[in-house]
Order: sequence, then structure tokens, then C-alpha cells
Amino acid sequence: MKRRQALKNIGLGAGIFIVGPSTLSLLHSCKTDPEYDWEPVFLTASHGFALKKILDIILPVTDTPGALSLNIPQFIDSYMDQVADEDSKTRFLRSADAFSQAFENEFDKAQEEGEKEDYENIIKKYLKATPAEQEEFAKRNTETQDAQQQASEIQIDADAGAYAYLTSIRNQAIWTWKNSEEIGENVMWYDPIPGEYIPCGPVSELAKGKAMSL
Repeated sequence: MKRRQALKNIGLGAGIFIVGPSTLSLLHSCKTDPEYDWEPVFLTASHGFALKKILDIILPVTDTPGALSLNIPQFIDSYMDQVADEDSKTRFLRSADAFSQAFENEFDKAQEEGEKEDYENIIKKYLKATPAEQEEFAKRNTETQDAQQQASEIQIDADAGAYAYLTSIRNQAIWTWKNSEEIGENVMWYDPIPGEYIPCGPVSELAKGKAMSL
């Protein structure tokens, strides 16, 4: 499947990041070798393992670079550590824990023992859920959050938290993919020094159907 169609199928999220100079600088600094032994700074090693598995399925290498080759797991981990506010950090970790519990409930093993097929199945379970199921997950997640405001020891619902976690990861990954230097300059329509002004030209002709990165 072509990357453009894949993005259309899984949808785009908005308002995921606090976008500013620090965020973009952090994004462009994540250029290390994707094959190196990465150790998360915000997430646990177990959550980092799961994050890489999830992102490799959501944004695999196709005709364009994938999440791992663009170091998107490293960026998300660093963003949560350096940029996100405390409330966002807390909610992200709670949902990561909920996904871990949902994974164990589903496969009777820890997430760091999961295979690619396991992750494909659990991602399908939540991100390909019916509209009614997604609405129920969102409702249960809201109810849990309301309860946690009254009693912090209350545990987040595993299914609702896993759905929230995967939705957040998907949205963050797509934003990061689209705003990475590699994609912006080599995949999307990149024209840092525009020439002729054409007010009503069709995008299909001007950029061969590509969205503009600037």
C-alpha cells in the first residue's frame, strides 16, 4: 500500500504537540542510527520496546521511510521527557501502563515478549474497532480519568487506556513523519524558493498531487 493511502486510511490527528522552536529542534536532532541499542529516557525499557513495535506497524518502510528509520520512537520519548507538561506526562504513562496490561490480558505474556503478529493483532483490535466500540472505549477512559481526579490510586481501564495510547501514538507518529526533514524535503512538495506566482493552478499539475511541506 502506498504511504499516502495508508495515512488517509488511519486518519490524521490535530493538536497533539506543543509546536514551537524547541519541538522542531528536537525533531531535527533525532538523526542517530536507527539500528543502535536505544535506551528510552522517559519510558521504561519495556514501554520503549512496545513503542518501536507499534510504530513499525503503523508506519512501516514502504516506498518512503518508516517510523524506525526516521527515529520517531526516540523523538516521542524525548518529547515527553523534555517538552510535555506534567499532566501530559502522567496521562501518557498511565495509558502506556494500560496498554501493557491489555497486551498481557490478550496474549498472557509481557509486552516485551511480544512478536510482530501479536502487535498487529492488538493494534487491529483497538484502531480498527467499530465506531460503537471506539465510543465505548472513549467513554470508559473519560470515566476513569474523572475517578482518578478523586482518588489517584484508581487504575485506568486497560481496554480504554490501550485505545487512548494507540490513538495518541498514531497521531504523534503521523505528525512527526510529516514534519521530519527527510519527508519534508524528499517526499513532499518542497520548494524553499518559490518562483512564478500561480494563484489558481491545480495541485495535481503543480506538485504532482503532493502536499507542500512549507
